[in-house]
Amino acid sequence: MKNHIVLFEPLMPSNAGNIARTCAGTDTVLDLIKPLGFSVDSRRLKRAGLDYWNSVDIHYHDNLPEFMKSMKPGSRLFLVSKFATHIYTDHDYSKPIKGDYYFMFGKETTGLPEPFMRKNPEKAIRIPQDDSHIRCLNLSNSCAIVIYEAVRQQNFLNLERVHKYPHDKLK
Repeated sequence: MKNHIVLFEPLMPSNAGNIARTCAGTDTVLDLIKPLGFSVDSRRLKRAGLDYWNSVDIHYHDNLPEFMKSMKPGSRLFLVSKFATHIYTDHDYSKPIKGDYYFMFGKETTGLPEPFMRKNPEKAIRIPQDDSHIRCLNLSNSCAIVIYEAVRQQNFLNLERVHKYPHDKLK
């Protein structure tokens, strides 16, 4: 079982780079659904991801239907949207499943396609926010919030629980 962050048509290279860095730190697969609003050779994308790109398992998909066909059988898909009725903490991500957990996030400007959301309301989750002050949370922050809840429920599987200092200054 693996966790995936899925970005539907991301526009901003700095967000994608930050999300890739979060994926590297959480042993999470990154799925990118085209078209992308940037070149994968972008300096801003590479700078935001620092030198972690070799540690990220990235899958590219030409469109949403191709992505849907690529999902492993037995997987669970969650659509992260401020229009969902269920809160992301309402779900149990610790249950062993035959496939993987996929958390799909929409384009920074328009979110996920409305027809797709309407067909799959039971898969939609949201992060509570005060809509009177902001339209939406930052995409990379939203990804971090949701993926860390999933790995927390999974008892931080495959993640370092204690930081190992490179030198012994604390003795």
